Amino acid sequence: MNPDIAATALTAAREAAAAAAEVIRHYWRRGVEVELKSDATPVTVADREAEQAIRRVLQAALPQAAIYGEEFGLDGERGGLLWLVDPLDGTKSFVRRTPFFSTQIALMDRGELVLGVSSAPVYGETMWASAGQGAWLDGERVQVGTISEMAQASISTGNVKTLTADARWTALGALIRDSNRIRGYGDFCHYHLLARGSLDLVIESDVNILDIAALAVIVREAGGTFTDLDGAPPALDTTSVLAGTPALHAQALRRLRR
Repeated sequence: MNPDIAATALTAAREAAAAAAEVIRHYWRRGVEVELKSDATPVTVADREAEQAIRRVLQAALPQAAIYGEEFGLDGERGGLLWLVDPLDGTKSFVRRTPFFSTQIALMDRGELVLGVSSAPVYGETMWASAGQGAWLDGERVQVGTISEMAQASISTGNVKTLTADARWTALGALIRDSNRIRGYGDFCHYHLLARGSLDLVIESDVNILDIAALAVIVREAGGTFTDLDGAPPALDTTSVLAGTPALHAQALRRLRR
């Protein structure tokens, strides 16, 4: 990507996340009514207004880029520059007054993820990264940890319902038994912990690309490895995640590969 476009895109993504944060904080204080989508997942006015705020910023900054958002779908063509937007990832947490939700904004350039911003306004963290420029937490550069032995590893899982019916479930159990400890931070949180070296491996089986696109860039730029459970890089049809330090990712992939 052209360096000038990359710089403009990162500035716009951070501004868009900040605009969404204002909306989200407003409704966090005020409270919202909950509706159900056709897939029985919840949605609120905060989700919709946050995405509208994001779209206004992104469209003004890069009018040539398409936008694919959780609430309002695709605007433009997918083949070139494509923004991937989840304005309020973790709506179930939001409506239950749990601060584990975030705004996720990523940019794809001809199918490759090149930029990501992950903003958790109530939790109090914002991470961002762009290709070749490292990963940052509130202005401080971050790196994944150096753990390379499973016996020393901290593992976090999230959204593993589908995996429980998979042949890999037994392999996951053995991997957990061989680890140092297991947690279930979920959503943005365990990826933030991984990127700053406070966690070593993340496993999920029920996600979509809008949930994890920005986080994939952040983990990668922090020195980690981020794929699906079969070892493929993130793509528009990705539904699972295996992310970790390079050494632990390689070990886990061997053990979980079907």
